[in-house]
Amino acid sequence: MTSIRVRLGVLGLALLTGFTTPTTASAAQAAPSPTVEEQRLGTAAPQEILRRSGFDTAAPRLARALEGARSYGEARRAVSREGARLWQRAVDRAQGRGPAGGDLSRDDDRPLYWARLGMTRDVRTWEPEFGLTDGQRAALLDELERTSRGQDAIRYPHGKGLKRILLTGFDPFTLDRDIRISNPSGATALALDGTVIATADGPARIETAVFPVRWQDFTEGTVERTLRPHLPKVDLFTTVSQGRVGRFDIERTNGAWRGGFGDNENIGRTGTVPVTDPASQPQWTTTTLPYAAITAAQTGRFPVYDNTSVTEIPAGATEPVVRPDGPTPGSAARAGGGGDYLSNEIAYRATLLRDRLGLRGTLPGGHVHTPVLQFGTGNTTEVTDPEFVRNRLDIIAQVRAILKVAAEES
Repeated sequence: MTSIRVRLGVLGLALLTGFTTPTTASAAQAAPSPTVEEQRLGTAAPQEILRRSGFDTAAPRLARALEGARSYGEARRAVSREGARLWQRAVDRAQGRGPAGGDLSRDDDRPLYWARLGMTRDVRTWEPEFGLTDGQRAALLDELERTSRGQDAIRYPHGKGLKRILLTGFDPFTLDRDIRISNPSGATALALDGTVIATADGPARIETAVFPVRWQDFTEGTVERTLRPHLPKVDLFTTVSQGRVGRFDIERTNGAWRGGFGDNENIGRTGTVPVTDPASQPQWTTTTLPYAAITAAQTGRFPVYDNTSVTEIPAGATEPVVRPDGPTPGSAARAGGGGDYLSNEIAYRATLLRDRLGLRGTLPGGHVHTPVLQFGTGNTTEVTDPEFVRNRLDIIAQVRAILKVAAEES
């Protein structure tokens, strides 16, 4: 009877308060389900990639840390620690430090991608006894994303005589077409993070970060938040993504338009790229990379093009047209040289930020599209093969050579 009275008392209080939903951390809210992106983790190829790299231990390690957390603060510290550990482990593996963890090539970016998704899934579905508000869970996920992507680990040594280069890459994408896909831009970010290249003007230090292939993250300002503290202090920056088959492109012009192609959550967005202060938003931004010097140099086995083509709606017109030589005055963007997907958008956002910070005349920056990373002929099922590894290593080496040229010409 005592327990019945307690339950009736609670019910009466709820009726008096109109069943108000608690918003404090002590009141648990239902954990959301895994995302579309996270649900792919259960298929065979991701599990093989994790097993053959040793990265299958990352998510269980975080899960154990969360189980031991007795407060939101402890959980936040655990997430930050394990996210940073994952990024550093991926960088170390790519650069030959520490154990390989398996027979998968060290230059592979996919272990980081799939391990992160295992960790975000665990945070997203975790239901601690002390309860999490929606806001707290979102903050944990945001902390994990930033730390496991190197976005909060961009640091350059103090002192003069050292050039500073900032490079960004992307996660794998179009995974419903082929779950085995790797992104050479992400692999390049891992291979080059913290490395130094010798230039004719002295050493240049490269720092990197990786971004998700999700429209919503870009809408929420992840690019600007990451790059804004560093652009005034670097000597060169380039965003990098996977582009066309068999070629590099230095994208001359970026457009303020989203074309609607589905992201890694299978969500599309169409319309003007959303930025702060849209009233002053230009339709186009341009590269300040030394594209003529880059395209003229011998940087590797893939040809490098100065891509000037865009798609626009001319002033006074209603239908889009392709302009091989760039946009015309007063036109509306429908695709930059890098298209109308997130490759174009990161280039647009980064170069717009450069311009809004007053750095257009002094800071070389723009976008580099790498060749599509292809598997060996006839490989339609295996997660790797010798030609696949060779292609990725060659792309990484050529990006590094492009950076060297850009640094020397800037």
